[in-house]
Amino acid sequence: MTLSPDDLVRALRTVPEKHLRIVELAHELATRNGELNVEEAAARADEVEAAVHEAQAYAQATRRVLRWLIELAH
Repeated sequence: MTLSPDDLVRALRTVPEKHLRIVELAHELATRNGELNVEEAAARADEVEAAVHEAQAYAQATRRVLRWLIELAH
């Protein structure tokens, strides 16, 4: 099966936008000078851990899709 560029674009347009909690959390945990507020991060450790797991799962899924797309291209 060969995937044309148009097919790829159509497929990618169906992928919903993803907002990772880790990005929002990093902003919330940053000090005014952009450093991590370690005390606040420690107080929210469960939330930080969940956000990290979400980001790791998303990255893993993205790698799987990339491998699949590479296979289709060849």
